[in-house]
Amino acid sequence: MNRPFPLHVPKIGMRNLKTAIAATLCALIYAPVNRNPTFACIGAVFAMNNSLQNSWVTGGNRLIGTVIGGFCGMFFFYLYQLFPPFFPNYPFLSESLFLFIGIIVMNLASQFFHANDAIPPGSVVFYIVMLNTPENEYISYALDRMFDTGFGVILSILVNVAMPREFFERHMSRRRLEEEIQVLEQERSAYDRSVEQKLTLLEELEAQKEREQQ
Repeated sequence: MNRPFPLHVPKIGMRNLKTAIAATLCALIYAPVNRNPTFACIGAVFAMNNSLQNSWVTGGNRLIGTVIGGFCGMFFFYLYQLFPPFFPNYPFLSESLFLFIGIIVMNLASQFFHANDAIPPGSVVFYIVMLNTPENEYISYALDRMFDTGFGVILSILVNVAMPREFFERHMSRRRLEEEIQVLEQERSAYDRSVEQKLTLLEELEAQKEREQQ
């Protein structure tokens, strides 16, 4: 009979908690101004890391990729509108051609600035601008996406500053130490009780032996 697969109950870690806080704050801040917080929340999620130093690196790459992807998206969307379709009967093929060339240029631009980690977030922004931009609003749309993502990244870094991992690690280490001391004290108390019980039993046996000898 096969043993059942052990059930692993995941714990809510600090990175998980801080990510949820940063994304929720984005949504709360955007609500009063009636602005869609989707890209701000995405930026906050991408930028969050397990430490402040790593968050700066991840957030910086996210910002660089957002800027490169946004401007590449604006440029190639402009070219796509400027030139007549290369395939008049198949407009999606003309769009695909600009998507193909544009993503290559975006990747090369990221490598030129030594920001290879910025390629994934930059690609996301590039495709969003190219495939979802209203024809007459592509500049404002791209700038809005860059602003929203940048806002989420900065807010994520601020949450990491306000809730540093080192503070919680010290707190958790102290808490674990206190728990270990408490466990040791309980074990010592149990041991002392066991010794006392054995001594009492031994005394009773000796007393009974003395009574039998009399």
